[in-house]
Amino acid sequence: MNRFLNFRDRRFVKIAFLGSHGVGKTTLCFDVAARIKRLDMAVDLVKEVARACPLPINRDTTLEAQAWILHTQVAEEIAAASRYEVVVCDRSVLDNYAYLVHQVGRRPEYEELVRAWMRSYDGLFKVPIIGEPTFDGTRDTSATFQAEVDGVIDELIAALDVPCHRLDPEDRDGWVDAVLEAMGLPLRPPQMDIFSGSA
Repeated sequence: MNRFLNFRDRRFVKIAFLGSHGVGKTTLCFDVAARIKRLDMAVDLVKEVARACPLPINRDTTLEAQAWILHTQVAEEIAAASRYEVVVCDRSVLDNYAYLVHQVGRRPEYEELVRAWMRSYDGLFKVPIIGEPTFDGTRDTSATFQAEVDGVIDELIAALDVPCHRLDPEDRDGWVDAVLEAMGLPLRPPQMDIFSGSA
């Protein structure tokens, strides 16, 4: 059942994008948020929290660093949902957990949190790898590492039985429309009838 269709009856709706680094999630988040904003909805972005982590990330990450990232993601989502009717997340908690799993293996104490929190998303979209990551001051540029993390994400999606939409790697230009359609949203704002009420 598409819960977004009844979003006005809910306090907020939360959409998240899953995927490895360097696959276009951030750009997609901004594009989706902009389209939703044009539908006259109050929308906020939860940006990738790893960039603010005071501890090592990427291939040098630690259990402590990933725990910080995981809990900060949850806190940011709670804060955004308290103020906006639509929240668009650049990553989900499963993505953050995937980096932890890649580094130190699965941890039951964190996995239960992730499993429960994944149920808080109204729409989950897996963004495929369509190219190698480029350096932006933070992102790891190893294509091997990118692919390994992507594989862990897919394993966790299956293991935790997470329902998600998989975006078509052959249709990058159609991703925003695919997200809106999956969420039951119009692809463009309704047109005002400039002749309504005229004599």
